[in-house]
Amino acid sequence: MTSTSSIVRPGLGAVLLAPAIVFMTVFLILPFLWVFAISFTNQTLLGATATHYEFVGLSNYVRLFDFATFMEPGNFGNAFVITCAFVLASVIGQAGIGFSVALMFLGRKGIVKSVIFTLITLVWILPDVAVAFSWKSVLDYDDGLLNAAAAGLGFNPIDWQIDHPLLSICVFNIWRGTAFSLLLFSAALESLPPSYFENAKVLGASRWAIFFDITLPLVRRHLLSSTLLTTLWTFTLFSPYLITGGGPAFKSEVLSILTYRLAFKEFDFGAGGAIALLVMLLNFVLVTIHLRVQRKEH
Repeated sequence: MTSTSSIVRPGLGAVLLAPAIVFMTVFLILPFLWVFAISFTNQTLLGATATHYEFVGLSNYVRLFDFATFMEPGNFGNAFVITCAFVLASVIGQAGIGFSVALMFLGRKGIVKSVIFTLITLVWILPDVAVAFSWKSVLDYDDGLLNAAAAGLGFNPIDWQIDHPLLSICVFNIWRGTAFSLLLFSAALESLPPSYFENAKVLGASRWAIFFDITLPLVRRHLLSSTLLTTLWTFTLFSPYLITGGGPAFKSEVLSILTYRLAFKEFDFGAGGAIALLVMLLNFVLVTIHLRVQRKEH
């Protein structure tokens, strides 16, 4: 009897992969090569260098790492520190809340769990613009829901977007992205054999012992994956621009907003491309470290 694999034509695999290869080439590889190329030029959006640009070598990178102005507001060093704080807060918040909620509803059924999981997932899949508009109304100084609640408790109103811009975008992103960690951890916890927990309870293990000795080690790989993906997404996230615009005085300007400002507001494609390339290289390093850790665990 002829096997299925023997009747498949040799070129069929290439034909089936062709659409994916074309898509990746057009939307990933070519844009990456273009960004890589312009990061070594003085190309701008307007002016003489828009079409007659020149190769300037590493001058864009040298300008970014000019230590005389490196940490000044609006420059690369300041934006990098703000981005690291934004990423760290987002990763801790999303993973912590997602894991806690998943653990809280482990093994439970019912309408309450379905409603909560549905609402959290809905927040995640809604368009960024709609979610950001809602949050701006919540954070509004005069008529915002947050200040209205604070006034009801006897506190003075706070201009969150002016006085605490970094905190505002961190809370927004945690609220927005917790669903991913929740779904990942919920699936991981539900896949654990119930016999592990039953045997531990029979032997008299406490809840904390079960958590640290059984639950946490078994979901460690999922925790690493969630941390990596959240870090990669947050490093390139542009939605904070919809909340604060990177201000005031660059206090919430993460690297993605700095790249946008340099490339499309100041029309300096070379500097914008250099920052974009550095972020891509940083993400590549993070992925490489993650893969090596995963191999060691195997």
